[in-house]
Amino acid sequence: MRIVFMGTPEFSVPVLRALAAAGHEIVASYSQPPRPAGRGKGLHPTPVHAAADAMGVPVRTPLTLRDSGAQAEFAALAADIAVVAAYGLILPGPVLAAPRYGCLNVHASLLPRWRGAAPIQRAILAGDATAGVCIMGMEAGLDTGPVLLRDATPIGDKTAGALTDELSAMGARLMVEVLGNLGAHPPVPQPDDGITYAAKIDKAEARINWHLPAEQIERQVRAFNPVPGAWFELAGERVKLLAATVGDAIGAPGCVLDDALTIACGDGTALRPALLQRAGRGAMTPSDLLRGFPIPPGTLLD
Repeated sequence: MRIVFMGTPEFSVPVLRALAAAGHEIVASYSQPPRPAGRGKGLHPTPVHAAADAMGVPVRTPLTLRDSGAQAEFAALAADIAVVAAYGLILPGPVLAAPRYGCLNVHASLLPRWRGAAPIQRAILAGDATAGVCIMGMEAGLDTGPVLLRDATPIGDKTAGALTDELSAMGARLMVEVLGNLGAHPPVPQPDDGITYAAKIDKAEARINWHLPAEQIERQVRAFNPVPGAWFELAGERVKLLAATVGDAIGAPGCVLDDALTIACGDGTALRPALLQRAGRGAMTPSDLLRGFPIPPGTLLD
């Protein structure tokens, strides 16, 4: 099939590569424009942009698809189908209608649960038992389209980073399966029950509130690993908590209870850090952290 691919982050790259490996013709790849990054704040292409360049696929990076010129350029590609995976721009009606078979989206949730921008993080934060991917036919509403194929996986103790990698590979596999035989995967409308929305992550959500139960904080730690990173403040320094386990202990929320950096939380629970990170340093165990950054029992963390 003649495919226009539309994606931006690392999550999208395996889907692009799988489509090419399956023998489809990628006539163009759309991605967000390069943005400043790194110490020099030079412009850097997105992961999809870089991958498409390496594959010899033409890349387009419009700021919007709402103007008639961009829509005409898209239609002129005469694509059989557009495949969208975390692109980041709204597709207006003329773009949705331009490909022969419309537009299909790789959405990283079990729709209709977690429509929207951050389904993986929201699923972890909510304590969902499973996550998954839906191949969805796109329409004007926010992730409201019919589902052609889906698959699921247990969340367990996975971080957002690990779950993103797993769902990315799953999405690539499912999309190749769907495009291999469109007729074998009729679109099924989403049910009206069970709809939830995955709002974009606000960096302020990453600050740890020790008054919450430890189980909820541990989910926060996993949901924000690797970015933006759950954190607390001590002596004016921000410390990220990358991994932790849950236990029981009585103490004022935020109080360090022992020499292993066990921290009291709400509801008579405690959190035992496993990996932490100071600003400008690598990840380290509590014992490694405490050797150069003493946090004695009785310290109250903010």
